[in-house]
Formats: sequence, structure tokens, C-alpha cells
Amino acid sequence: MRLFRLAKIASVSLRFGLDRMLLDVDASGRLGRLWTLVFFWRRFDQPRAVRLRLALESLGPIFVKFGQMLSTRRDLLPPDLADELALLQDRVPPFPTAQALAVLEGFYGRPVDMVFRNFERTPVASASVAQVHFAELPDGTEVAVKILRPGINRVIVNDLALMDVAAMVLEKLWPESRRLKPREVVAEFSKYLRDELDLMREAANCSQLRRNFKDSSLLLVPEVYWDWCGREVMVMERMHGLPVSQIAALTAQGTDLSALSRAGVEIFFTQVFRDGFFHADMHPGNIFVHADGRYIALDFGIMGTLNEVDKNYLAQNFLAFFKRDYKRVAMAHIEAGWVPAKTRVDEFEAAIRTVCEPIFDKPLKDISFGKTLLRLFQTARRFEMEVQPQLVLLQKTLLNIEGLGRQLDPELDLWKTAKPFLERWMNEQMGWRALVRGVKEEAPGWANTLPQLPRLVHHALAESTRLQAEQNRQFDRLYARQRRHGRLLALVGLLAAALLALELHRLFG
Repeated sequence: MRLFRLAKIASVSLRFGLDRMLLDVDASGRLGRLWTLVFFWRRFDQPRAVRLRLALESLGPIFVKFGQMLSTRRDLLPPDLADELALLQDRVPPFPTAQALAVLEGFYGRPVDMVFRNFERTPVASASVAQVHFAELPDGTEVAVKILRPGINRVIVNDLALMDVAAMVLEKLWPESRRLKPREVVAEFSKYLRDELDLMREAANCSQLRRNFKDSSLLLVPEVYWDWCGREVMVMERMHGLPVSQIAALTAQGTDLSALSRAGVEIFFTQVFRDGFFHADMHPGNIFVHADGRYIALDFGIMGTLNEVDKNYLAQNFLAFFKRDYKRVAMAHIEAGWVPAKTRVDEFEAAIRTVCEPIFDKPLKDISFGKTLLRLFQTARRFEMEVQPQLVLLQKTLLNIEGLGRQLDPELDLWKTAKPFLERWMNEQMGWRALVRGVKEEAPGWANTLPQLPRLVHHALAESTRLQAEQNRQFDRLYARQRRHGRLLALVGLLAAALLALELHRLFG
């Protein structure tokens, strides 16, 4: 099986000239010239980025997903490759309904028509990992049933093993390619893909996001029906709306596109800075719009998380950048620990200024947050900044949000929309508001701890006394040992002196 798959990969690589792209890594060019002599008849009319995208599409869904993930690693890929790979879509034919029914019957232990009042045999969506069917629960509730593609685990294991071997061979044959970290990229993809294979994880992500936006006037998230869920099956509320990419249809139903674009920005920054938990796959296929103008989020396989350090870093960077306070941007990287503490602030500041200052020749509405963040990452890499996976996901999502927002409203000023939110968040993190919030968060713990303080103080004092007594005993033992050693040394000295005196008396009478 793997040999056949390997032969297909080699064949597709030669057909689209991927070997030429690898040989371009060789700085000497000798291998490239030799290869050209061997395959002298080949001519390629399309750019290398297009050929790479077409090759990945030919190799199937797992390689398509790999290309999608690579498109987010703009810190590693040249811009032409990253831009082209971002065009990859999961154009995967649905698997037969008989297989879907077999998965469901194997999971529920009974025929599908005994589980659901109605189950639509024709899938409404199909991707590389799963497909979706509409159904009704016994009480008539409309649901969407997501079913893992049969045999996908075996396909993934085989393809990941081949990718890892290819990455290892690439590092061995072309040492220059190591700066692209191919094995680390494959390992990152492996984790990202295996997470998508557990639909219980996706269901938990969906449930968390729904809880975060409970009663929101901006975003709808489907409810999860846990009694019908498992690793291979996820059942959630069926959502009704129009795909966000259908601009004409949205306009026809009376949706305010300008308000919709601003709401998308607010939803993103709310997820990032309020919750530290964000939908990291917000391409148009995963976003619908309800008739009342609210967004509908779908597909929760890829979620990003940020801790307080990450959030503080991002907020300080955004605010400092638009104030042209490049020293503050440099210090934010150092304080977060993402560049070495030994980094010279003035040199780092100058590098950031060189990248960012030309941007301010443009109107603020034309400045891309996502590309700005990317430029900062690329500059920081020169100062030994390690790749932060959570920020790579964030940057990908931010680019998606920007593209979507400006598709809805070309005049969208992202900075004007986001700045009040960022400033409000920063104010809440500092000063008396932060103090009050901290007291509220800690108060329940204090209520449990205060009654125990006398006992804890007594215990601490008793423990301190015990330790002091033990130290005194150890000191006394050490002192006694040293005295014994001193007496022994004195005795040895006297004995040596007596022997020396006897020897002198014998020699000189």
C-alpha cells in the first residue's frame, strides 16, 4: 500500500515539476543542471506556486489539508507559495451513503431509522475528514449529523509516515532546507490533523464557543446534543442561514453589509482578548449569516487558545504599532520571552521601524493587521524568535477576517473598528479596574483561607522552630567533628615533631 502510494507521489511530483523546486534549494546549482540534462524534454508554463497547488490537489485530501496548513506558515514560505496554497479548498466527493449508515449503525448499535425520526440520505457537505447529513431527533428537533470518513485513520497514518520520511530525506540531501524545518512542520500538521479526527473534541470546542457567546447579538453557535455524539459522530443543532460569500443574496434579504463587516471584527477581537479562545478556521465556507443579521459559526475542528501573556503581547503590539512606538513593540517581544533577553532593544527597534514605517504612507483603512503581524514575526525571526504556533493560527484567522470584512465592505477601516476595543481591554488589565476584578476573583479563595490563618501561622512557626533546632543540631555535630579532627591533627603534629627530634639527635648526637 505504502509503496503504491509512494510511487504515485513520485509520479505526481515529476509531472508538476516539484523536483525542480527542491533542487532550487541547492545553492551551487550543480544538481539542478544535472537534473535538467536528465529530464531535458520537460517544460513548465505555469508558475511554481500554481504547480505546487495542482500537485497537492492531485494527491488527495490529506495533502490538500497539508497545503492549507502550510499556507499559514508565512514565516517559513515565500509569499508566492503561501498566497497560492491559501486558495486550496476541500473539493472532496462524498463517500457512499451506505458507508455513512454503517458508521452510524455501528456507533448506535441499531438501525439509523430507529435513532432518528428522519435521516436525509444525501449529504449536504463533504470534506476530507468528514461529511454532514441533515436529520431529525425523535422529538422533531432539526440537527446536522457529522460523520467521520470511513478508513480515514489508515489513510492519514500512511500519508503522514510518507511525509515524515520525505522531510527527513529532504533535510539529509539539502542541508539548506533545514531552515524551513520540514520535520517540525510535518509534526505540527500531524497533531493538527489527529485533533480533527476526534469529533468529541470538536463537539467540546463548539460547546465552549457557544457558552462564550450565550445571548450574543453578534454570533450564533449551534447547540451540541451530547447523547448522540462520539469520536466518529457529532450531532448538533441545524442552523439556517446564507453563506457569507453570497453577497447578492445577503443584500436581497436586507442585511447591512457594513454593519456585518464591523461585527466580524468585534467577534474576532472578543474571542481573542476577552476569551483567549478563538475559531481558527473562519474561511467563508464555515460562516453563514442568519436572517436577523447575526453570524453563524460552523466547523470547530481547529480552535486557537491564548494565555494572558499572549493577549497582553498582542494588545501592546497593536496599540504601540499604530502610535509608531517601535521601542514598545520591541520591549513587548522581549518581555513575553519570545526573543532572548540579551537582545539589544535599540537594534531590534530599528529593525521593526524599517519594516513598519513605510506602511504609514497608506491610509489606516488600507493597513492589514494580519500582514503587519506577519512582518513583525519575520523581523523577530532574525533576532532568534521561536515560532509560536498559537500566533500562527491567530495570524491566519486575522487574514481571513480581514479578507471577509473588506469583501463585505471595501471601505472597512479595521483599525478604527478595533482600536476602541483594544483600548478598553488594556484599561481593564491595568489600574483600579484590574485591582477590583482581581479582588473579586480571589475573594472566594480568601473566604476559605482566612479561618485557617491562625493554624497555618502556628504551623509555619512550629516548622520554623523545628528547622532551626535541626540546623543547630547539625552545627553542633559539625563543630564537634571539627574539634575531634583538630585534636587528631595536633596529636599527629606532636608525633611528627617527636620523630623528627629523635632523628636529629641520632644524626648529630
